Amino acid sequence: MGVLKKFEQRLEGLVNGTFAKVFKSEVQPVEIAGALQRECDNNATIWNRDRTVVPNDFIVELSTPDFERLSPYSGQLGDELAGMVRDYAKQQRYTFMGPIKVNLEKADDLDTGLYRVRSRTLASSTNQQAPERAPAAPPAGRPGGYGYPPAAAPAAPSGAPPMPSAPPPAGRPGGYGYPQQPAGGQRPAAPAAGGGRTRHWIEINGTRHQISRATLVMGRSTDADVRIDDPGVSRRHCEIRTGTPSTIQDLGSTNGIVVDGQHTTRATLRDGSRIVVGNTTIIYRQAEG
Repeated sequence: MGVLKKFEQRLEGLVNGTFAKVFKSEVQPVEIAGALQRECDNNATIWNRDRTVVPNDFIVELSTPDFERLSPYSGQLGDELAGMVRDYAKQQRYTFMGPIKVNLEKADDLDTGLYRVRSRTLASSTNQQAPERAPAAPPAGRPGGYGYPPAAAPAAPSGAPPMPSAPPPAGRPGGYGYPQQPAGGQRPAAPAAGGGRTRHWIEINGTRHQISRATLVMGRSTDADVRIDDPGVSRRHCEIRTGTPSTIQDLGSTNGIVVDGQHTTRATLRDGSRIVVGNTTIIYRQAEG
């Protein structure tokens, strides 16, 4: 069972169904959970072959209406989201520098249904020699504020082979998060796999589907490249075409498509674009390498 599915099941059992009522707003817990997973992936820093460090301190910024709905339950929701991040990190063999924390904050510039996730790697002051890990512990903590990459890794102990410097986290153009800022000082770029070719994929309910061809048809039909079991989705609902830029095209569906909050028949896609077909949310992703 996927990490996001387990998270949804745990959430259903909280407060005798209270969350089912409060989460009728546009922002859904599983969307926030998926954003936290992407925040880990996009800011993962390789220390060596067996150690990849990810942020452990997260802030989820919400619009005023969504924050007012969720704030009475922020403690329990934060704990559940932190548990989901821990499970995901274990699955991906990521390492933390300290305890995992997820806090909700109000952002006056956001409309209902929109959110931002900021993160940082924060070492525990009492546990720097034995940080929380999933499953391997990295070296001592690194500074860095929310939304900014950390400083370079410390030097290897005397007599030990030098530790490779950490590549900067992958960039995240646009989307709900803040743009990645360059780190100070000189850093070697992360090696690009496949000659720097852009990879494309989509995420549906926590499941990743690679786009290995120039086009990808989504729909309810078994003939679709990605089948979506949703009564609100047509048999051949829409098509993603990869390129510079990538685009999505409605294929004459009954209910149409919504891309980043806008009803449309055709739209340009960027990394993190949010596509809604029927009652299903699809996240479009792309990355170099």
